Amino acid sequence: MTSTPTMLAPTDIHEAHEALADTQGPVEIRGAGTASGWADPARIAPTVLDTTRMTGVLTYNPADMTVSVRAGTPLRVLEAELAAHRQRIAFDAARTQRGATVGGLVATADSGPLSLAYGSLRDLVIGATVVLADGTVARTGGHVIKNVAGYDLAKLAHGSYGVFGLLAEIVLRVHPIPSATRTVCVEVPLHTAAEHAVSVLSGQSEPVALEWFDGMLLARLEGTTEGTEARARRLAADLGGTVLDEDSADTVWARHAELVEAASVRIGVRPSRLPGVLAACGTGGTGAAVGLGTGVATLSVPDPDIETVHDAVTAAQGTSVVRRAVPRGVRAWGQVPSAVRVLRALKDELDPEGRLCPGRLGSWLDDREATP
Repeated sequence: MTSTPTMLAPTDIHEAHEALADTQGPVEIRGAGTASGWADPARIAPTVLDTTRMTGVLTYNPADMTVSVRAGTPLRVLEAELAAHRQRIAFDAARTQRGATVGGLVATADSGPLSLAYGSLRDLVIGATVVLADGTVARTGGHVIKNVAGYDLAKLAHGSYGVFGLLAEIVLRVHPIPSATRTVCVEVPLHTAAEHAVSVLSGQSEPVALEWFDGMLLARLEGTTEGTEARARRLAADLGGTVLDEDSADTVWARHAELVEAASVRIGVRPSRLPGVLAACGTGGTGAAVGLGTGVATLSVPDPDIETVHDAVTAAQGTSVVRRAVPRGVRAWGQVPSAVRVLRALKDELDPEGRLCPGRLGSWLDDREATP
């Protein structure tokens, strides 16, 4: 018989410290739940630590171009506050609109089309406060000068699924909201879009996003009103496409986000290898949203085909992870990372009893994780 876990919902770093320092055994860290089906499922733990009450902006000075927030803050809530000062976090993962928290987005290494120009959250996070498994509060980067124990915890937390510690506070770099945004749309098959991408990325149009889906190549441009309009028209003429009006652009990018949200697998390979990998996956691009500049793509494939995707991506020396619950026997992750020994060593150092989020990184840490 499975017992009901103890639910803890700290509101700040002090309560988060107490929650971990005063408990024993495995702990599942849970946020808004927008990525609960991603990767391997967390094993049942006697304690669940819910971060959704750890919300709010801690410090924000628009002139400094940085903001610090509690990790349970939904990114869309933070964006609304920054927008009042014509600033933003230059990050557009699809699940943001479902209330994904800043901490959850960092922990799952999620990204969106804007990562072509601005990087992932790994690049936008400049500091973090992490509560380790024994309750130790460790700070790194941002408004604090020293790194704790020599580790850049802000970088380690990115894509860690919570196995190293609880992200409690995060310092982010902000960017100005551009005066104008234009989207160029070209209806072409994937292989042609990939050829176009090479010329676009080496040209003068400077797209902030370059995506292909549903038979369309989309190039998003940002900047001053006059300059962005001129670049968009030149690019459309060069590629034989059109410059979408604002409503049409919003609609097509919303469709793109819906496709990403519905995807079952996320892959990452060198951009030049994407068309070949997708061909090997047997998708033909159907149900795919393809970042032709980033090398990141999301695919909608039936459960029996997920192993085929893993194999194709591994052959291309890429990474792959499922984004929904899958049947037993289907791998959630593709190839084991080359740095798995480092991953294990870090787990030994930061969580020697293996308390945090057991199961989330699959077999990579199985022998280093506690059981109830």
